[in-house]
Amino acid sequence: MSKKTKAYFAATMYALIIGFSFMFVKLSLVASSPLDTLAHRFSIAFVIATAIIVLKKIRLNVTKKDLCNIIPLALIYPTLFFTFQTFGLVYASSSEAGIILATVPIFTLILASVYLKEHTVPLQKASVLLSVSGVIFIFVMNGADTGSQNVKGIFLMLLSALTGAYNTVLARKLVQHYSFFTITYVMTLFGFIFFNIVAIGNHMITKTMHQFIEPFSSGTFIIAIVYLGALSSLGTSFFSNYALSQIEASKMSVFNNLATLITIIAGVLFLNETIQSYHIFGTIIILLGVLGSNYNAQQKSEKAYAIPRQVNED
Repeated sequence: MSKKTKAYFAATMYALIIGFSFMFVKLSLVASSPLDTLAHRFSIAFVIATAIIVLKKIRLNVTKKDLCNIIPLALIYPTLFFTFQTFGLVYASSSEAGIILATVPIFTLILASVYLKEHTVPLQKASVLLSVSGVIFIFVMNGADTGSQNVKGIFLMLLSALTGAYNTVLARKLVQHYSFFTITYVMTLFGFIFFNIVAIGNHMITKTMHQFIEPFSSGTFIIAIVYLGALSSLGTSFFSNYALSQIEASKMSVFNNLATLITIIAGVLFLNETIQSYHIFGTIIILLGVLGSNYNAQQKSEKAYAIPRQVNED
């Protein structure tokens, strides 16, 4: 396969893993607190990543300057991204979380415009407003239907989507200078250290260290946490960083739409979650806005690169 084909395969795998991850987070939260879940999943991710380095004899040449460049990304993803996501899923259903995930391409477009100074045409701006109106519609309907706790969960998921979009924009620049495995390992290491310090420190203060280990007595929790650690934490970082080393951030972000579809289906089939008509209507509005904004971005990109591509082919 060509590098582009491998990149799109990696992006598809990223979407599949993310799509099912919300369901496994919900399952893990039955036996564990949000902080403990984050600590355990990144402990597993770190052990696997380290094992890969040892077995494949990979040498990571990371200087202090490199760490200073990568750590800001690690603060956003995994730290803030997974914190907002996990606490958001305490209050929101996995299906609703998947719907909010569809806003990532919109946030990516906005952040690229602000930080990368990318120009947006009027139709793109209109598409952004359309997607935002879909989110607001779901917010309002949820507030009227299920109360403030559910709205709180959706708000936290929106923050998770925002940090995810910022990660896409920032990672796109870093993968041009560092190998995707180096970035993935540093991010995993940072998540392992941060979440374990917070979780263990909290249990030491409250004198409840036994609760940190208790969840492993549940078979469902073990399955869920291994999936979250090996695939959702480590696997998604690996696949997304590789994909971003070959394709544009805007194209990568569109794969969140596939993850949204998978999340909704998984929530309905395996968690018996109910999808209301307003969820479907809001999702359609969001996706139409995403498709509109990315269609225009793609058209502009094709025009911008038309001449260089012709030269390369000749």
